[in-house]
Amino acid sequence: MGKILAVTNQKGGVGKTTSCINLSASLVATKRKVLLVDMDPQGNATTGSGINKHDLEYSSYHVLTGRCSIDQAIENAEDAGYDVVPTNADLTAAEVELMSMEARETRLRNALASVSEHYDYILIDCPPSLNMLTLNALVAAEGVIIPMQCEYYALEGLTALMETITGIRQTINPKLHIEGLLRTMYDPRMGLTNEVSRQLIGHFGDQVYRTVIPRNVRLAEAPSHGKPVLAYDRTSRGAVAYLALAGELVRRQEALNKGLKTERKTGT
Repeated sequence: MGKILAVTNQKGGVGKTTSCINLSASLVATKRKVLLVDMDPQGNATTGSGINKHDLEYSSYHVLTGRCSIDQAIENAEDAGYDVVPTNADLTAAEVELMSMEARETRLRNALASVSEHYDYILIDCPPSLNMLTLNALVAAEGVIIPMQCEYYALEGLTALMETITGIRQTINPKLHIEGLLRTMYDPRMGLTNEVSRQLIGHFGDQVYRTVIPRNVRLAEAPSHGKPVLAYDRTSRGAVAYLALAGELVRRQEALNKGLKTERKTGT
């Protein structure tokens, strides 16, 4: 059963899609099988994975609205090694259509149930807003990865997102939890960056990933080539950082699994 993680932040421009693409590729490099689900109508995770978003037969729009099965929509990102449920601007229409559908909040969760056993990780790239698409992602996921820049306004957006996650956990998805906070576009030369970073660690402790993603030119260039940075320049600081993040994510999961097995054996 694949671990389903929503990568989201209600604030745009924080490296959300970049993190989805590069974490997916880095998990593949650790021999994990990965599915990336693009739930942002901008389709940047789709194009950044080397898939033409203007030439899709099926997309996440068709999956959510019941026009195809998720198996029909899955494509392979050849340069990256992971599978993708792609999308494009058609997905904007799904919000309107979903409002009149039954079980509108659980459509993605139900679709992923049929394929999750084939993957080790399923990452969902969410739009930078709280709408029906993000809600579907959070209802489908068991964990949330929150990419964020260490700046003042990021803390304000984080508070709103935490309230949203708490509300969903209390009403429709009790398994939902914060998987981790990821510091992106990190520049240790800036005093504010270091101060906000200290505040995050002080408040959230181990929920903050030890890995930080630096500002990196190669990381910014890779999407224009339709590749994750690992396929574009595997020696770059950005590639090394996302490989480290994948390793940290896997180790956390292994530790969690080990703890659960111990609890079952001891009956606690």
